[in-house]
Amino acid sequence: MPQEPKKRHSRQRQGKRRASIRLALKKVVICPNCKEPTLSHTACKKCGFYKGIEVVRKRVRRKKKEEKA
Repeated sequence: MPQEPKKRHSRQRQGKRRASIRLALKKVVICPNCKEPTLSHTACKKCGFYKGIEVVRKRVRRKKKEEKA
């Protein structure tokens, strides 16, 4: 059988324990290639560059008017 707590913890002690449980903001850096904010240590979602090297090739969408001309 599991043991029960001997005594109740105070609200202050409970608050001290829960003080370290919090949401952390994600680290955002500016992409040196396209100047868009991206997550650190990941390839840029807009241009596909990471540390100055293209690691993900992005497709360029053309408008229908440009294709006809």
